[in-house]
Amino acid sequence: MRTLTHGDVAAAARAVLHLPREEWPGAVWRFLECAHAADLFRKRHGRNHPLWGNGSLSAATPPNARLAPEPFLSELRYLEAMASVFDVLLDWRRREV
Repeated sequence: MRTLTHGDVAAAARAVLHLPREEWPGAVWRFLECAHAADLFRKRHGRNHPLWGNGSLSAATPPNARLAPEPFLSELRYLEAMASVFDVLLDWRRREV
C-alpha cells in the first residue's frame, strides 16, 4: 500500500459513515486489503488497478465516499469513524512488524 495521508484516513472515515458502527472495522480492513492489492498490481503492471486505483487507501474506497464533502470534526459520528479508521490502521501496521 502507498504511504498513508490525512486524506486517506478522511476518505475511509467518510466511506464507513453510512454503515452501522459494528461494520466499520471490517470495512476499513477491506479497504486496506484492496489498496495493498492495487499497489502490488500497479508495481507489477505499471498501471493502476481497474477497480482499486493506484494503491492508496483513498483510491480503494467507494467513489461516492470520495465525492462527499468532509464533515467537520465536531460531528461526533465522523470523529468516531476517524478513530475507528486509526484503530484499524494501528492493527494493520502492527501486523506488518
